[in-house]
Amino acid sequence: MSEWKKVKLGDLYDVHNGLSKGRQFFGSGYPFLTFSTVFNKWFLPKELDALVQSSDKEREACSIKRGDVFITRTSETMDELGMSSVALRDYPNATYNGFTKRLRPINDSAIPEYIGYYLRSPKFRGKFMAFSTMTTRASLANGDLLGMEVELPSKETQYHIATILSRYDSLIENYQKQIKLLEEASQRLYKEWFVDLHFPGHENTKIVDGMPEGWEKKTINDVTCKVTTGLNPRKNFVLGKGSNYYVTIKNMADNTFFLDDRCDKVDNEALEKINKRSDLKIGDILFSGIGTIGRVALVDIPTNNWNVSESVFTMRVNVMATKEFLYLMLLSPDMQNYCQSNAHGAAQKGIRMADLKAYSFILPPFWVIQKFTSLVTPTIKKVSSIRNQIRLLTEARDRLLPKLMNGEIKV
Repeated sequence: MSEWKKVKLGDLYDVHNGLSKGRQFFGSGYPFLTFSTVFNKWFLPKELDALVQSSDKEREACSIKRGDVFITRTSETMDELGMSSVALRDYPNATYNGFTKRLRPINDSAIPEYIGYYLRSPKFRGKFMAFSTMTTRASLANGDLLGMEVELPSKETQYHIATILSRYDSLIENYQKQIKLLEEASQRLYKEWFVDLHFPGHENTKIVDGMPEGWEKKTINDVTCKVTTGLNPRKNFVLGKGSNYYVTIKNMADNTFFLDDRCDKVDNEALEKINKRSDLKIGDILFSGIGTIGRVALVDIPTNNWNVSESVFTMRVNVMATKEFLYLMLLSPDMQNYCQSNAHGAAQKGIRMADLKAYSFILPPFWVIQKFTSLVTPTIKKVSSIRNQIRLLTEARDRLLPKLMNGEIKV
């Protein structure tokens, strides 16, 4: 560790606050880096999907270039504060969220790939959380942030550390691409059979009252034996105690959920209270109901050490359908659009349980559902298997990360 030196962030970066815009400016315009992306991604993705209308002056002031570090500056919970994401390329015309801060390099002492891993390491996160506890505030002050210290080895060592860790991320990225292709194939088959109505035997099936003969108009309530939510802490329990994972909407993305350091923790007593409400089991389906509405995940791992918040619906299919059919139906554009148009609330929109259960669709005969399920099940199982590989790779990387940052492993 003799070659490592402590350096203040202010000796490496300038700081700048992001762009604050009203809702009417979003949905069109130029690429925009969201709070959620910074929170969830160690490094910025190749493309920014969100759009915002911004002026030339705003795009110049809030630009994104290689080496920029983005820090979440405010949050409702301490674990969201100070999460970072690093740009590994320039993003022309892009701007970033006002709930984040941009650290722009003033010299080349820190390699972007290295600093991206370092700021997410337990070594730095531990320091940051301790600092944040002492300076509890709604927003992180620029001076406080720039006064924090990081540890830098030589640029050669930084490069080697980043190279080792990036191999894990490259494998994870390749697996994620495989998942995307597999899921798109399942969703295309769902659309072909149940939207375009090109199901087996459709050529010889009569259309009666606008739907195939033998099909019925049903609701989510009709095909489920349980629709409920998790539990809000409020007077029920305290977050941050215990080792069980408490999954909220922020821990759901890409049609799955993440049990990692981004999750709040609860103790066994709290988990038991939540279980009495949600009774979560393998095969249930999670559906985000508040904020970012319509995130979907199929529960494919044991639920003995985790459960969900009140912002997440849990659904269990009955004998009229299959979990695979319901899962893909919830992902369908029609269902997603229905949820957006039926969302209520001023500060944070959400869909009511009654409205969710009332969503209607045409239900095919069960033999059609069975045949469809037999075709998509291998794909869904393959996705589950790949996700397990990603979990293992992520755990291996996260075990290696502090050892590299502490100099325990020579590179």
